[in-house]
Amino acid sequence: MSLARLLRLADPSPGRALRARALAGRAEPALPARRRDDERGRIRRRWYGAEERPAVFRSVEPAWSDANLRELAAHVRSPLFFAHIRASSGTAVQQTNCHPFRRGRWLFMHNGLIHDFHRVKRDLVLDIDPSLYPSIDGQTDSEVLFHLALTFGLDDDPPAAVAAAVGLVEAASRRRGTEHPIQMTIATTDGERMWGFRYSSEGRSRSVFVTTDVPTLRRLYPSLAVLDRISDETHLIVSEPLGDLEGAWHEVPEASCAVVGGGHVEIVPFVPPRSSRAQRPAHLAGSWPA
Repeated sequence: MSLARLLRLADPSPGRALRARALAGRAEPALPARRRDDERGRIRRRWYGAEERPAVFRSVEPAWSDANLRELAAHVRSPLFFAHIRASSGTAVQQTNCHPFRRGRWLFMHNGLIHDFHRVKRDLVLDIDPSLYPSIDGQTDSEVLFHLALTFGLDDDPPAAVAAAVGLVEAASRRRGTEHPIQMTIATTDGERMWGFRYSSEGRSRSVFVTTDVPTLRRLYPSLAVLDRISDETHLIVSEPLGDLEGAWHEVPEASCAVVGGGHVEIVPFVPPRSSRAQRPAHLAGSWPA
């Protein structure tokens, strides 16, 4: 079972973005807390800067002892970044299997797993648009899920595309005999907005939290000086709260999607199509794989 952890931050003030961890009552760069040595958190971090594509930092070393990561985190300034600590659910420990995954301006990361992925991997890969297939670098279920979302139109309608991809996974997995195919929290962004999804086939999903808007926190804590160093539009989406500041964190409900953009958060239902076959990608025709 994956024990990955997610952190996503949006702040339109690049010079202050990495200090937004002040919402957790901390002023240091966003570095993951230490976990047991046998879990060895592997980290990949990506951020948006002057270039069209977001920058990438990857490492298979434990994040808490990576001196290069600390150096970067102390100096990088970005209006939006993703960070992910990976605990493998079975695939190899290598950089190409680290999250987030990238195509163009899109980033995608996943905490969870597709159960019995080895049974259904071939079916799912064959459903990926052929033009996208060459950009799959690793072996993970998460990267396949990302490319299915791209196939279903992530550029045009992210919630609908992720829902269609998850519906396809559930339909294909149940045909192979898996009762509860997917466990997931997902984060994706185009560099302008963020979408955070919480869903599982059994209805017992891992947690996702989003921060309260900064103006409200300033009214609650007028003497907390660190809140003056971050933008009014700053928001974080995380697997678990980074601190115990009362009123700072709101749990995203089961089977929901948090949409973050322009300083606002909207929570909408997330309902993948439920049928024996679900929706197939538009580039495919004919019968389903046996």
